[in-house]
Amino acid sequence: MLRIGITGGIGSGKSTVCRVFEELGISVFYADAETNRMYANNSDLKNKIIAAFGLESYINDAYNRAYISNIVFNDKEKLLQLNAIVHPFVFDLYEDWCKAHDTEKYTLKEAAILFESGSYKHVNLVIGVIAPEAVRITRTMQRDGISRDEVLARIQKQIPTEELIKRCDYILENDGEKSVVKQVLKLHSLFLKIGNK
Repeated sequence: MLRIGITGGIGSGKSTVCRVFEELGISVFYADAETNRMYANNSDLKNKIIAAFGLESYINDAYNRAYISNIVFNDKEKLLQLNAIVHPFVFDLYEDWCKAHDTEKYTLKEAAILFESGSYKHVNLVIGVIAPEAVRITRTMQRDGISRDEVLARIQKQIPTEELIKRCDYILENDGEKSVVKQVLKLHSLFLKIGNK
């Protein structure tokens, strides 16, 4: 089975692209959603986070995102520490997921921090979804109900678009003008051919 990673900056529209692939019958592993589920349901992960960041990491058995975010977004070392705890759990889960889907020609792994987390090492090819910054800002403000400055702060913490383009095998433009469906169909037929080899 061919493993395809899909990534892109905040507001680039990765989820929209993934939904088009799903319409074509392609299975998608949503790394961020699976990570959130693990925060809630994986007691080993929970215990490691509490050991590293204190009892306030969970309130009434629920992951305290605001508390952890406040720590890691202001301290690079703490962010690295959190990632070192979380990523191995996600990698293991992804490997199990791949085994369950190994009869498929190809699958997608959607992850916002595919390169930063090292996830790119677990896939064969990577699609980068890009969009103009103004479009990304508008989308994220509407989706998350946050200010322009908050969106820009998040964008600045991510890999610059130029760097993303260099590191990806394929680029899909989701600027609201070019047809996402046409671009996905082209990649889909290509991946089916590669997956048959």
